[in-house]
Amino acid sequence: MKRLSSSLLASTIISRRSTLGLTQAQVSQQTGINRSMLVRIEHCDYVPSISQLEALSAVLDFDLVSLFVEESENPLSEEQEFARISAYSTCEAAFKDKYGREPLQSFCPYRVCPLGAHIDHQFGHVHGLALDHGVHMAYGIKENGVIELTSMNFPKRAQFHVSSVPDTKQGDWADHLRGAVKVLGRKYPLHFGLCGVIKGSLPIGGLSSSAAVIICFMKALCSINKIALTDSEYIYLAKAAENEYVGVSCGKLDQSCEVLCKKDNLLYLDCLDDSYENIPISQNMPPFKVAIFFSGLERSLANSAYNNRVDECKASAFALYSYAVSDLRSDIDMGVGQKLSDMYLRKLDRKVFESYKDKLPETWKRRCLHFYGEMERVQKGSDLWRQGDLVSYGKLMFESGHSSVELYESGCPELKKLFEIIEETPGVYGGRFSGAGFKGCCMALIDPSYVDLIKSEVERKYLQAFPNLRGKYSFHLCETASGVGGVK
Repeated sequence: MKRLSSSLLASTIISRRSTLGLTQAQVSQQTGINRSMLVRIEHCDYVPSISQLEALSAVLDFDLVSLFVEESENPLSEEQEFARISAYSTCEAAFKDKYGREPLQSFCPYRVCPLGAHIDHQFGHVHGLALDHGVHMAYGIKENGVIELTSMNFPKRAQFHVSSVPDTKQGDWADHLRGAVKVLGRKYPLHFGLCGVIKGSLPIGGLSSSAAVIICFMKALCSINKIALTDSEYIYLAKAAENEYVGVSCGKLDQSCEVLCKKDNLLYLDCLDDSYENIPISQNMPPFKVAIFFSGLERSLANSAYNNRVDECKASAFALYSYAVSDLRSDIDMGVGQKLSDMYLRKLDRKVFESYKDKLPETWKRRCLHFYGEMERVQKGSDLWRQGDLVSYGKLMFESGHSSVELYESGCPELKKLFEIIEETPGVYGGRFSGAGFKGCCMALIDPSYVDLIKSEVERKYLQAFPNLRGKYSFHLCETASGVGGVK
């Protein structure tokens, strides 16, 4: 039995419109199909009637028969397909089952930020480590330009054409893919699409999984289309996909770590001028591993208080700048055209903040105190890492964690309790919230000889406080890893 292939129909319509030089409005007028309906057909979101198919075929001059493909006698629903695919242990095995061929592969690591939390969007200094866990993707080329991607973590399949991405986000996990295609397609021609299966190896929340999905997918799409991006392009295009399409006002920490990090090194990045250093582990440093404590609560940055915090920091910077300008201070840039949208705290020395902090609302003052304090911790931490003093470095991580709670005011009851338990557990050098700090997870640098004790004690105390999260809370042990830098 045959069925109409929505993806073949979409790619055929788009291709024929382009060849004939017709706009959607012109096709709509000539076929009598509502333009909004035509948009849905091109997005594989609507199956047209027989009469509509015949009208499209007549106007665009294509063969309808070729758009019908063989279908199994008992096709699976989207939910059944997700259950079948997610039962596989790897996306490679799922791809082979689904498409019957060997896949190409792409990978992007997750990251943690030991110091420098919440200040990349204010162009501060940050530290980062890439992890040996991340987002895996098995894929193959689709010459018709269609993107068809199945997630082993989320039930809805992504399907759209590279030349017909919706202008606004659709509110599902595939917005990260659409954003990637949108920003990449503005700079480079995209002729081919891809089919694939994608999987994140750790729970969602706090490990920059959004950036990892975008970079992993972008690597694959670039490979298919013979596009060689520089490390800088990977960082800025992935950031633009989140900022402009997904709607998250993130800085460049996540993308930079996932591209620039090196195994057994600490990334020290200046978010203002993009200069960076990978500081190697000192011979004096004791052994450590990266522990991830997943709270059991997932979060979406776009729906959290994250964007509000970014706005508060920018507003604080603008207020401080305005006070300084009114006093004609010589230690700030009096350049014309300083707008709220252009302001960030890195533009202002701490001396300016100290001079006018009492004029700020208390909330804004706390955000500034976190920024300037975190900048100092990163500078101190860089020296301690070079010296191999992991004990002192860990204390700075705990200080950073407390600053995130008390001054930046991130966290929820579950994450705060998890952080509190981690801090009092033997064998932990230092820890803090990971990521935005609104649900998600905590991370810590730990002594490997204490792994069993740390794992059992944190789980026991946390689930004692939140028994409803049994089966959702999880512990994961990671090593440092290299980012995707240098991939062409």
